Amino acid sequence: MGIEIERKYLIANDSWQENADEGIQMIQGYMSSNDKSSVRIRVNGEIANLNIKSKTIGAQRSEFDYLIPVAEAMEMLETLCNKPFIKKTRYHVKFQDHTWEIDVFAGENQGLIVAELELNSVDENFVLPDWIGKEVTDDPRYYNICLVSHPYKDW
Repeated sequence: MGIEIERKYLIANDSWQENADEGIQMIQGYMSSNDKSSVRIRVNGEIANLNIKSKTIGAQRSEFDYLIPVAEAMEMLETLCNKPFIKKTRYHVKFQDHTWEIDVFAGENQGLIVAELELNSVDENFVLPDWIGKEVTDDPRYYNICLVSHPYKDW
C-alpha cells in the first residue's frame, strides 16, 4: 500500500522565493469523492497522474499514484471532473536535508500559498525555515479536495 506522510504550513513571508526553482503550473480536478477517498487527475507540464488518496485528516494517508497519458488526462479533466479545477504553481525549495513544495494557488483559490513537506516517517525530525508560518496539517480546509467545493476566495 502507498503511504503519504506530509505536513502542511502557511507561509510567514516571501523569503522562500530566494531559493525556489522556476516552478511548474499544475491543473487538477477531482473525479469522485466519498467518505473514504478521493480520485484526482493532475497535469503538470508534460506529466499526468491519476491519484487516489484516503480522506484521512492528518500527516499520514494512503496514496496511490499512476502515470497516465496527458491527452487522456486532459479529456478526463474536461469531461469527468468536478469544477472548479485546482490551479496552482508548485515551487521547490531545498532547506537543509529536505525539499519543500510551495503551492501558489490561482483561480478560485488565488491568494492562498501552502508549503508542504513529505517525510519518511511521522516522527521524522526536521527544521522549519524562517518563512514557515502556522501548521495546517490537521485543518481540512487546506486540502485540495476541499478547495474545490469551498474555495479560498469564499472564506
